[in-house]
Amino acid sequence: MADASDGSTSDGWLAGRLASELLSRPPRIRSTRLLAIDGPAGSGKTSHAHAAAQRLVAMDLSAAVLDLDELYDGWTGLNPELEQRVLRQVLLPLVQGRRARWQQYDWQRGAFNGWREMQPPDVLVLEGCGAGALCYATYTALLVWLEAPPDVRVARAVRRDGEQVLEHWVAWSTGEERHFAANHTRGRADVLVRT
Repeated sequence: MADASDGSTSDGWLAGRLASELLSRPPRIRSTRLLAIDGPAGSGKTSHAHAAAQRLVAMDLSAAVLDLDELYDGWTGLNPELEQRVLRQVLLPLVQGRRARWQQYDWQRGAFNGWREMQPPDVLVLEGCGAGALCYATYTALLVWLEAPPDVRVARAVRRDGEQVLEHWVAWSTGEERHFAANHTRGRADVLVRT
């Protein structure tokens, strides 16, 4: 597992490093490379995922970011049903050369609402807690684990989602710890980043 320390994890530097590492590996979903960016809530997955996608697009590749926030079934959505939904609606259609089509969760309504589609890209960046699930390993070209101290993660979450996130924080954290332990996510990561 390659390790990146705090002082060198600017979005641009890390995006370049991830793009280079990813492109040194073969695609595992037909011609699509899956870059999975996982780690606990507030560790910086979303910003680093979008920075990596921008870097790949600058290299004349098609890159799409799929935020798992779109697929969780609310605050209890980090579960085996999520994994089956990602497989059924996203990864297996891409394996078959078809477009992915997934049902999007509406956090305001508290229910799934509407569908989104994606043509097979050169790179699919799957980001969010659970992106490195063991059942996706066959398809994953590069698994990245991001982590940060708990106080930093909480502050980032509040800044992004507001104070109301705190009422769900403990339950979500417990669920993600269980998920990460069951999937050995950190230990299987190809790249470890401390943000």
